[in-house]
Amino acid sequence: MRAIFLVDNGSLKPAAVFNLRRVAKALGEQINEPVTPASLLHSNKIAVEELDGEPARTLGPAAERSAAEGAREIIVIPFFFGESRALTDYLPKRMAELQARFPNVAVRVAMPLVDERGDNDLRLSGILADNVLEVLPDGAPPRVALVDHGSPIFEVTAVRNRLAGQLGALLGERVACVAPASMERREGDEYRFNEPLLENLLESPEFGEATVVVALLFLSPGRHAGEGGDIAEICRQAQARHPNLRITTTRLVGEHDGIAALLRARFEALMRGRALLELLPPGGD
Repeated sequence: MRAIFLVDNGSLKPAAVFNLRRVAKALGEQINEPVTPASLLHSNKIAVEELDGEPARTLGPAAERSAAEGAREIIVIPFFFGESRALTDYLPKRMAELQARFPNVAVRVAMPLVDERGDNDLRLSGILADNVLEVLPDGAPPRVALVDHGSPIFEVTAVRNRLAGQLGALLGERVACVAPASMERREGDEYRFNEPLLENLLESPEFGEATVVVALLFLSPGRHAGEGGDIAEICRQAQARHPNLRITTTRLVGEHDGIAALLRARFEALMRGRALLELLPPGGD
């Protein structure tokens, strides 16, 4: 018996929980097995009244409950773009705690949406391209800013930058350019790899007087992305300073129907033995 979880970082916004539930259901339909949505942190603090009466799950307690009910394998499908510290540091520590209580339970974690060690997979950049083309304005080709949160890990930002290059190749002459940008960054020269910040990119001469599509490299709506989020406010302030700046924002990556198929591919790769993390019980093979 195994339990399969679709896992995100977690949010205090109900909309993020609802999106995770929707994607988990779609993934379960594709692999013909139940998939439980769960967050690493935060989401269990949302009042149940805001979640249609169903409390949000966090992975640790949910996985331990499954183990107590007889599951001998916990499978985690990350709802993450890259190998963030949440996956490489927090998650293995939390799963090691589970195995200390349930030493006969194995844990396997699939690769994130961008598999750095796999083949050149254009499915995620294809989703981004679809999202841009949905909102492509009439007239001259716009400039595109591919925006993520910003990460203290260089390798995660490198994923974003490579996606920007792939997106530019897929969109071709339909856009003037594709530039990567971060919503925010930590202080210090050691984090300059996050530059440019979106607010600074929109101040540049090339973008400040242009038609711009802000392509959101985010999976679910929350405090940063989505209606009323930080990115919307950054764009609003930029347009207030530059009357000729015209900004259109895409939907989120996790709202695209194709995301479930990409997650299914990560699950199937895990079944073939390709894991980001594999924690076996003592004496396991």
